[in-house]
Amino acid sequence: MQWYTITPLDVILLRDAKPFSPGERAWAGSIFPPNGHAIAGALRGLLGEKTHFKITGVFFAHQKVGQVDLYLPRPLGFIGSKPLIPIDWNDNLSLKQDHIFWDKSKPSPLTTLKAPDEEETSVSPKTKKSQFIKSEVIKKYLETGEIPQDQWENKELDGNPWREEVRSHNTMEEGTKQVKLADGYFVEKAIRMLQGWSFAIGVDVDIPTPAVLRLGGEGHRMILEKCPQLGQQWAELKEISDENFKAGVKSIAYLVTPGVFERTQNNNQAMCRAWPWEWKLAHTVNGNQKAGHLVSVATDRAVPISCRIVSKENTSIPAPQVFAAPPGSQYYLNEPDTLFQDKADSPAKQRRWRELGYSELLWIKYNEA
Repeated sequence: MQWYTITPLDVILLRDAKPFSPGERAWAGSIFPPNGHAIAGALRGLLGEKTHFKITGVFFAHQKVGQVDLYLPRPLGFIGSKPLIPIDWNDNLSLKQDHIFWDKSKPSPLTTLKAPDEEETSVSPKTKKSQFIKSEVIKKYLETGEIPQDQWENKELDGNPWREEVRSHNTMEEGTKQVKLADGYFVEKAIRMLQGWSFAIGVDVDIPTPAVLRLGGEGHRMILEKCPQLGQQWAELKEISDENFKAGVKSIAYLVTPGVFERTQNNNQAMCRAWPWEWKLAHTVNGNQKAGHLVSVATDRAVPISCRIVSKENTSIPAPQVFAAPPGSQYYLNEPDTLFQDKADSPAKQRRWRELGYSELLWIKYNEA
């Protein structure tokens, strides 16, 4: 696996999946960071359509003199610096299963061992919580199961490593100073990366660099460069994660890229949810159900993923939209479980999602103390 940085030379325009026509909808929405489909499309434009490759990421990288740091999305299973845990993983918790209303057809509620300090949860108007965390902090998290309070803030990153710029577009009536009544006006959101920040991806093909990629609706240019330091940092995380998985104890699965968990249900209807369909809940509602390993889930709003497919007429058409679990989601299991998408006998369609970088998990051993 070769690792690369992708550095924009200008703003980025990545429109969302909603149908857009200036005459019908004056606001062109956007989605960011770019998903695996967008990155794969940019790479195919460089390598050629028949090239098959596998992607790891998309992550972020911060470059400074002589050093490049890999950044991953912040874990969502925390309030302040206090980790959330399922109520039935610790007998000393203030909340008890038999004292609260809990629909046991759903994951277990989460709580903290101790109430977070007020100063931890309060956010100064001038300071935003870092939404991405340096790999060396994540490495300690994989090793110890903890992220100290002082590691959540980063002097190099206040909030997100990009800024949004709203831009309006006008088309004037010929010979007048009036905007056209039809298709004459629309607004869209452009993204500008902060200085020193790039995308970080791993690809299992060797690409001659530096090279120019075109990404987004307007094909804005990006510089693709090799960065072995990122590969070393990712390899360290994966090594610890794999050891934690092999331990076979209570574990937390940390999702670092959008998780696509889609399954065809009754009437051939595709359904998405925030955790893998093959992970059965550890608690059952009736005696006919088979208990699994999944205890609880910490997640947020779904991320819409849209792409395009080639029709029978060899034309590009929109593919059905998929709703992915957001990066940073965490899953609490009584013991680690393999994703269906990673198994050799899974359908090619499911494996393809993984090849595009989706549903990447890192594993943490739960600290009983």
